[in-house]
Amino acid sequence: MTTDAYAGPLPLPTPESRPFWDAAIKHRLSIPYCDRCARWFFYPRPLCPFCLGDAVTWRDASGRGALVTFVINPRGPKNFPITGPYVVGIVELAEGPRMMSRIVDVEPVPERLTCDMPLEVGFEDLTPTVSVPVFRPVDRT
Repeated sequence: MTTDAYAGPLPLPTPESRPFWDAAIKHRLSIPYCDRCARWFFYPRPLCPFCLGDAVTWRDASGRGALVTFVINPRGPKNFPITGPYVVGIVELAEGPRMMSRIVDVEPVPERLTCDMPLEVGFEDLTPTVSVPVFRPVDRT
């Protein structure tokens, strides 16, 4: 989904996060992986938080995860393009790391959201050069 006139704040990639954003524009969820201790991690950083090794590579994650916790925001902050209630959650990826993301395609009421709810990644194209990952419930049919 591309937003024609996105008016909200856009992410500003750093040297450490550039591979994440470059993958996101291609609708891929790529996160750091330590080749030394064989563990995934997130947020992006130059050293592995587990072994402090610098043998960090970027790998595509499965895009599957589960909802750990969430908050329903009644409205966005001033000048934020999302109106009405929306859900922000902590998602534990199948690979282990946790990340914060907007939860979409589900009614933003507590009765529709459960911890451990299976989720899958999707991408919201904010501009022609910026996409952000969002998560949606896995279709259980």
